[in-house]
Amino acid sequence: MDLIVRQARLVHPSGDSSPDAPLLDIGIESGRIVAIGPQLAGDAPAYDAAGRLVCAGLVETHIHLDKSRIIDRCAPEDERDPAPVPRIAAIKPSFTVEDVYARARATLEACLVNGCTHMRTHVELDAGVEMRSFEALEALRRDHAWAIDIELCVFPQEGLTNNPASDRLLVEALRRGAPVIGAAPNFDPDKAGQVRRIFALAREYDVDIDMHLDSGGAPVDMDIDLVCELTAQYGLGGRVAVGHGCKYASMPRPDLLRLAGRLADVGVAVTVLPATDLYMQGRGRTHDVPRGVADAHLLVAQGVNCSISTNNVLNPFTPFGDGSLLRMANLQANVCQAGRPDQLRAAFEMITTRSARLMNLQDYGIAVGNPADLVVLDATTPQQAVAEIAAPLAVFKRGRRTVTRERPVLHRPA
Repeated sequence: MDLIVRQARLVHPSGDSSPDAPLLDIGIESGRIVAIGPQLAGDAPAYDAAGRLVCAGLVETHIHLDKSRIIDRCAPEDERDPAPVPRIAAIKPSFTVEDVYARARATLEACLVNGCTHMRTHVELDAGVEMRSFEALEALRRDHAWAIDIELCVFPQEGLTNNPASDRLLVEALRRGAPVIGAAPNFDPDKAGQVRRIFALAREYDVDIDMHLDSGGAPVDMDIDLVCELTAQYGLGGRVAVGHGCKYASMPRPDLLRLAGRLADVGVAVTVLPATDLYMQGRGRTHDVPRGVADAHLLVAQGVNCSISTNNVLNPFTPFGDGSLLRMANLQANVCQAGRPDQLRAAFEMITTRSARLMNLQDYGIAVGNPADLVVLDATTPQQAVAEIAAPLAVFKRGRRTVTRERPVLHRPA
């Protein structure tokens, strides 16, 4: 063996990590897990997890690296109107490949030190930026393959049916190997037309779909019904995801339960983006401002696969962010008042196993034969990790250590 991670506390299939369960060692060879058991024999170099929680790498299903870290370049908000799309569109022509790469790299590396080993980043394609962001992120993907697997989801942020350039650019990106296509019908005069065109392209190029869908404060004029209809019609269950779903937060419970049943039946996953949705929703209100954050726990309880993700970092959609998925899981639990141990474990799954399922990762998890993508967290249980936003102490990608973080030391007086 090349490496042994010793005294690891693993997440049990039940989602728990019992303090009475034996600590296990994880043997790694040629980048893969070759053995799991107590006190593995071998003289390979070792990392001592010292009884801390060891899980598979965290999975970021929805982030925008291309437009991160631009808040200082955009015009300020006008009172309570965030107007993020036009504020970003105004500076997109200034994006260069080098500029996008540098900003995206800073955000990506913040995600790495917070334990992320798989990522889906959404990439805007339109006349303002052409293929520059795509080219930058393709280079970033290759350059950081030592630490993370990245897939690009290309989509038209500023409209498609009214924007021939975006259609042309989407096709070019798909021809160049983009594995996922997205949509943003809220910004298209023909919302249904955009959704249908995206499904047509996905089928033509055999790629997965991940859409920005149903942002807003009232459950009217929703696009999710058409997405479910097309997913069922074309047999794409398990290959379609939608992000945001803010309107679900304002649905009466019986209506939301019916929607959840439909999502589960056809196999459409939902990614909740609590930081952005909290920041963007309810802008027309001066009091009793709605949260606008979909209740992922309720959806999961009805059989829907859900993930929790970051979305935007330091831009007009979300002028904050440090790349921590555990912080996002903690925020989601706070907003949806999900504080029971089982709910905290569920939030942990939404940045690990459920996110991996959304991205159709076939060899994810701590099991013999899988890639040795591991995170050592300064916690002993998944619920503690979410509740306390536990820091990753070490990260391994295919058995190679990519991150080390020392525990803080308190220097008491003599």
